[in-house]
Amino acid sequence: MSMSFWVLFKILGSLALLMFGMKSMSEALQKMAGPQLRHVLGAMTTNRFTGLITGMLVTVSVQSSTATTVMTVSFVNAGLLTLAQAISVIMGANIGTTLTAWIMSAGFSFNITNFVYPAFAIAIILIYSKKKRYIGDFLFGIAFMFLGLGTLRQTGIDMHLGENQAVLDFFASFNPNSFLTTITFLLLGGVLTFCVQSSAAVMAITMVLCSSGVLPIYQGIALVMGENIGTTVTSNLAAMSANTSARRAALAHMFFNVFGVIWILFVFRPFVDMVCGMVGYDIAMAKESAGSEAFMANAAKLNFVLAAFHTCFNVANSIILIGFVPQIEKFVCMVIKPKNVDEVEDFRLHFITAGIMKTPELSVLEAQKEIQQFALRIQRMFGMVRELLVEKDEKVFNKLYNRIEKYEGISDSMELEIAKYLDEVSDAHLSDETKAKIRAMLREISEIESIGDACYNMARTISRKYNGKQDHFNSKQYEHIHQMMDLTDQSLTQMNELMGGRKEEYDVNRTFNIENEINNFRGQLKSQNINDINNHEYTYAVGTIYMDLINECEKLGDYVVNVVEARMGTRLKPA
Repeated sequence: MSMSFWVLFKILGSLALLMFGMKSMSEALQKMAGPQLRHVLGAMTTNRFTGLITGMLVTVSVQSSTATTVMTVSFVNAGLLTLAQAISVIMGANIGTTLTAWIMSAGFSFNITNFVYPAFAIAIILIYSKKKRYIGDFLFGIAFMFLGLGTLRQTGIDMHLGENQAVLDFFASFNPNSFLTTITFLLLGGVLTFCVQSSAAVMAITMVLCSSGVLPIYQGIALVMGENIGTTVTSNLAAMSANTSARRAALAHMFFNVFGVIWILFVFRPFVDMVCGMVGYDIAMAKESAGSEAFMANAAKLNFVLAAFHTCFNVANSIILIGFVPQIEKFVCMVIKPKNVDEVEDFRLHFITAGIMKTPELSVLEAQKEIQQFALRIQRMFGMVRELLVEKDEKVFNKLYNRIEKYEGISDSMELEIAKYLDEVSDAHLSDETKAKIRAMLREISEIESIGDACYNMARTISRKYNGKQDHFNSKQYEHIHQMMDLTDQSLTQMNELMGGRKEEYDVNRTFNIENEINNFRGQLKSQNINDINNHEYTYAVGTIYMDLINECEKLGDYVVNVVEARMGTRLKPA
C-alpha cells in the first residue's frame, strides 16, 4: 500500500514539475519578447490568413496559447484588431500550441533527464548575471519540464503497466469499437483538463498510458480531443467577469474546438488510421503474435501519433473554418449581446478583469488600456465643467453638477482600483523595463486623479457663484475664461493622443508649448484682474471667483505635463 502511495506522489510531483516548468518557460519567453510580440500582433494581422500565421508564430514563441489569446483580446478592446481578425489569431494559436505535444513526445521517447542537470547549472549562473537572467529563467523552465517528463516516463516504466492485469482488464472492459467508449474518454479528457487546469498534464498522462501499451490509441486520441474542449471551458469561465469583446473571443475559441470535435467524430477511425500511417504505427499489431519487444517498440511510437493527431486535427479544423470567420463573428455577437448600461456612467474597470490575466507582463498592457480609458473619462469631465459655466437653467445646472460630482467619485475609485491591481502585478517576478513602466503608471494615475480634483474644484467654484447669486462675469471675463479653457482642453487632447498612441511618435514640444501659453496667459490675466478691480469694472468677490477658475486651469495644465513626463520618461519643464 505504501509503495502505491509513493508511486502516486511521484506521478503528482512530476506533473507539478512539468506544469511549473512550462509556466516558467512561457513567462521567461514573454519577458524576453513581450513588447516585440505585441507589435507583431498589431502589425501582421491585416487579414484572416496572416492573422492565423501570426497567432501560430506568437504561440510557438511564447509556448502559451492563453497568452496569445489574452493579448489578442486586449487588442480587440483597444480597437487595434477587429473580432474577425482576433478569431483567426486564436485559430493560429491552437495550431501553435501543438508544438508542446511534440516537445513532450520527444521527452518521452528517450531518457533526457541526464541532460537537464547541466542545464540547471548553466541556468543558475545566468540568473545571477543581470543581462542574461531571462535566458536563465527559460533554461530553468525547460529543464524542469524535461525533468518532470523524464520522471513521469521512468515511473510509467517502473510501474510495468503493460503487465498489470488489473489495469489491462479495466481498459479492456471498454469496447474499442463502440462510439460510446469514444464519447466517454472524450468527456473524461475534458473533465480532467478542467480539473487540473493544464492540458499539458493530461497529455503527459495520456502518453504514459499509451506508450505502456495499456491504453488503445483510439481511446488515447479521444482523451486528447477532450483536452481541447477542457481548455476552452477554463478560458470561458475566466472571461465571464470580462467585457463583451473578451467573452466573445473566448466563445469563438470554444466554438472552434467544439466544432472540430463534432466533425472529427464522423471520420474518427479513418482520420486516426491516416495519422498512424503517417507516423508508421501498426494498429493491427497484437502482443501475442508480434512478441513483447516488437509490441513495446511499436507502442513507443504512440507519443508521436498523439502529437501528430493534435497537429493534424487543429490544422484541418483551421482550413475548414478559416473561410467562415465572418459567420463565426456573427454567431458570437448574436449569442453575447453587449450589456445595456451607460458605460460612461457605470464605474467598472473595462480592461482589468479578475482571473483572465496569466502573466504579469501582459497584465501591464491591460492596465495601460485602463489608464487610457481613465484619461478619456477625465477629459469628458472637463467638458462638463465648460458646459456648467454657461448653463442658466437651474434644473439642468444641478443635474450637470451632480454628474461632475459622480465623476469625481469615479476618478477616485479608478485610481485606487488601478493602483491596487498594479501593486498585485508588481509582486511578481518582472523585467526591469516592466518595473519602470509600473512606477510610471502609478504616477500617471495619481496625476490624472489630480486633474479630476481640479475639474471638481472648478465646478464647486462655478456652483458657489451660481448659488450665491453673485454678479455675472462680464463679456471680457467670459472670453478670457473660454480662451484659458480652450488651451487647457488642447493640453488634455494632446495627453490623450499620447496615452492612446506610441510614445516614439509623440512630439513632447507640443505639450510644453501649450503649458507655456497657459502660464503666460495666467500671468497676464492676474495683472489685468488687479487693474480691473481697481477700476471698478467688477467687484472683488467676482474677481476672486474669476481668478480661482483661471488658477485651477493653470494647475490642471501642470498635472497634464506631469502625466506626459511620466509616460515619456523624460522631464519637460526646465528645472
